[in-house]
Amino acid sequence: MSTLDTGAEETGATVSWTIVSAVILTAVLEVLDSTIVNVALPQIQAAFGITNDQTVWILTSYIVASVVVMPLTGFFVRMVGRRRLITTAILGFAGFSALCGLSWSVEIMVACRLGQGLFGAFLIPLSQSILFDSFSKDKRGQAMALFGLGVVVAPVLGPTIGALLTEYFSWRAVFYVNLPIAAFALIMLTGEMEREDTKRIKVDWIGLVLMVGAIGSLQLILDLGETWDWFASKAIQVAALSLLVCGTTFVVRGYGKRDNIFDFSVFKDRSFAGANVAIMGFGVAMFGSIAILPLFVQGLLGYPVLDAGFLFIPRGIAAGASMVLTGAVLVNRYDPRMLLALGLVLTGSGNIMLGLLDLSAGFWDLSWPGIVSGLGMGLFFVPMSTLAFQNIGPDKQDEASGIYGVTRSLGSSVGIALVGWQIASRMQFHYETLSTGITPFSAAAREYLAPLGLEPSSPAGAAKLAEQVQIQASMLAFQDAFWLTGLAAFLMLPIIMILQRPAKAVAPALAS
Repeated sequence: MSTLDTGAEETGATVSWTIVSAVILTAVLEVLDSTIVNVALPQIQAAFGITNDQTVWILTSYIVASVVVMPLTGFFVRMVGRRRLITTAILGFAGFSALCGLSWSVEIMVACRLGQGLFGAFLIPLSQSILFDSFSKDKRGQAMALFGLGVVVAPVLGPTIGALLTEYFSWRAVFYVNLPIAAFALIMLTGEMEREDTKRIKVDWIGLVLMVGAIGSLQLILDLGETWDWFASKAIQVAALSLLVCGTTFVVRGYGKRDNIFDFSVFKDRSFAGANVAIMGFGVAMFGSIAILPLFVQGLLGYPVLDAGFLFIPRGIAAGASMVLTGAVLVNRYDPRMLLALGLVLTGSGNIMLGLLDLSAGFWDLSWPGIVSGLGMGLFFVPMSTLAFQNIGPDKQDEASGIYGVTRSLGSSVGIALVGWQIASRMQFHYETLSTGITPFSAAAREYLAPLGLEPSSPAGAAKLAEQVQIQASMLAFQDAFWLTGLAAFLMLPIIMILQRPAKAVAPALAS
């Protein structure tokens, strides 16, 4: 551990705000990419002339690579040191971001996205562990408030930034925007962080292959399940079998094994174990709703891309304000577990408010639920991150951060896969249900078509009715999906009882 880290841990007086700023930028670098690219996908699809399935790989390649590598953070830190690993990760991420922007085919784009994911996987866990070591234990709420500004607010504002860059520049700009962020972070880090002693590590190659196989298979199922019709697909069946075999073997073989690729003993701490369950459920609630909101407002309500992006600004402002207030004041005054409960209730309530909207929803009708959810994000994230790591020692900080990051990422993937499946299945259900009540003799159908001068029995009338039924079915399906994400937040409330209350206040007021 560096002098800075030791001083911070022992006295709480030595905090390098240069490093703090650098790791926040580093966190922003990775999480911003998770949502900013989504907005540009239609333009990328048009530029390359590719299918929807090929477009999905642009997202999937990054996520799979990132989730597979992230749990290895602690292993690589022991081998090369934090300073060398984080600088290499920033350089690699920036380099592949530039190559993504220069891509001339979907094959090149997918390959570069894989590279982005491989290097980007280390950024969040390393940023979190460095930030933890820069603050004493009693100020970790403050640290997590600052960290949360990047980790939670950045992906919320990602669609807005992506919409602006795509509208006024090009889809390539969503990748180039990473370069100045990476440059600033790199300059600040390299001048402040000290070199660390490294160790010769014996690599458990069998464990590594098993872990990569399990996590990669799970992520593949989540990302491509809907596209490939889930278990009707032979590829998904093979992936599920691989997940079962590799995952079971990895856990059974590795539990208690000293040289395992990561240390299972961190799960003996009930707060860390419970926090991993809760952060996965929260990821389903938060990222599930964020993923489908642009589809809802653009595809169904007909909002232009910029207006759809602007809807996320109130949510981002609310999340940022809540993050700072919680870390600076609330965690010090109230039981963090009660703040978690309130955060989950607000996040779930915001999603359910979206599920109560209809086709006439205006800008502020859509914004208020985002504000409620944004307030919940801050109240959840800061105390959760603090409680999760309260019993984790400095020697296992990188290890635990990597595992926690994987759980958060898997939660977002589960959320996106779940709402995607929900919308598709419920849309079919509602279409069939609504269609059964419409006949050429239906009074409602005749009344609807009369102003248009059409008859239900005519081809034009039948087509118009089918179109309206499809719109109504889509509306109902989106409502169901928003309700599902709200329920996911509420289902996490019992997990709070597993978490240990800190022995003392975890976060004083923000230092000047």
